[in-house]
Amino acid sequence: MKKIVSLGLAAAMAASVLTGCGGGSAQTADTKADAKTEEAKGSEAASDKAEGTATAEGMTEITWWAFPTFTQDGDNPAGTYEQEIIDAFEAKNPDIKVKLETIDFTSGPEKITAAIEAGTVCDVLFDAPGRIISYAQNGKLVALDDMFTEEFVKDVDNEALINSCKSGDSYYMYPISSAAFCMAVSKNALEEAGAMDCINLEGDRTWTTEQFEEMMKKLSEAGFMGGTVYCSGQGGDQGIRAFVTNLYDSSVTDPEITTYTLNDEGGVKAMTKIKEWVDNGYMLNGSAYNGGEDVDQFVAGNTAFTTLWSPGLASQRAETLKENGIEAIALPFPSEDGTPALEYLVNGFCVFDNGDEARAEASKKFIDFICNDEEWGPKNVVKTSVFPVRQSMGDLYEGNEDMSFYASLTKYYSPYYNTIPGFAEMRTYWFPMLQAVINGDSEPKAALDDFVAKANQSIVNAQ
Repeated sequence: MKKIVSLGLAAAMAASVLTGCGGGSAQTADTKADAKTEEAKGSEAASDKAEGTATAEGMTEITWWAFPTFTQDGDNPAGTYEQEIIDAFEAKNPDIKVKLETIDFTSGPEKITAAIEAGTVCDVLFDAPGRIISYAQNGKLVALDDMFTEEFVKDVDNEALINSCKSGDSYYMYPISSAAFCMAVSKNALEEAGAMDCINLEGDRTWTTEQFEEMMKKLSEAGFMGGTVYCSGQGGDQGIRAFVTNLYDSSVTDPEITTYTLNDEGGVKAMTKIKEWVDNGYMLNGSAYNGGEDVDQFVAGNTAFTTLWSPGLASQRAETLKENGIEAIALPFPSEDGTPALEYLVNGFCVFDNGDEARAEASKKFIDFICNDEEWGPKNVVKTSVFPVRQSMGDLYEGNEDMSFYASLTKYYSPYYNTIPGFAEMRTYWFPMLQAVINGDSEPKAALDDFVAKANQSIVNAQ
């Protein structure tokens, strides 16, 4: 863990070349080269698709675009494990050919949008509800109602999670795994600063906002830099939003997920306190950082905590943490009453409506194999580094204390608002609001009132 002399280091940190979005790990030069190769292949596939080319008589060809959610073995580039899945599927389904393209969290969303407009989008996408349901609301997806059997819904046994896969009365995302978003602190920094007594390592590790503030004070006095209030863009914004809402028991929306409510008393108090922490040097002004870059700073030892963490991130960044000699302790977000309300990740698949029923059915068959095959289903869940949505899969991380902790956080799941109409538009208003507050350009109440007005208008616009 690196100590600091003053916040002057922030400027140097901001100038460094950083990567990552939504907590995704950085790509190496080799990986980027491989990705470009795959992109070229994907473009050829899209061209073939648009022209209606067939590979062989009786063969159905589909394309799969995948964000880097599955962890890769060793130094293998993105897409290596996904190709193993494809090979296993094609061995059992010789009449279906799957072409893979890996996409990243930085350029991927724009690439998908452009491909939808051009009519060259993939058949299968591996993503999360926030984007997938917006595609459904725009009429771009095939309904997956026939995959949500009574047996499957009963096995998942989580109404909030099931509802996150719906738009209207139909299902458009088939889930495979899920986990809560949380935060992480550096044990090294806390021990050196004498702040270990500020956190709770028992049970669910819940703690209060008062304890969190005391921890930051001790870290600052010992010369350590706190985490960033990252707000340069949308990357990882779910983490900092959950951090804000938990501090004084606010919420992004009402329980029914019909209107935005973050300008309530708790929200204003939280933003006022965050501005105070930035001014006091307890947290860093993160106008130059997105969520992935905040995580980069934490695993590099430049900051003492991050408000964007999950078991998937812990797995992806494990080697870097080890190289830097940092032991990360995962914690739920602090709250005034010590009871958190957590946002959560849902990994899943959708099928784009490309006007070809055979491809749509082949795509659903491929998704079913990835999620439910007796051998590959559990293996694929573990590769996402989170937990199966199907209870029948049991404990896939038996004996792993850290994963047992992450699993315990499911009881704190809050309403899943990422599928609210206009969610994508709302996100464009979030980070400018944070920037305005921490830079002193707007008072917290005025900034939140403006944000909520625009966010609520985004619901109307989407409808």
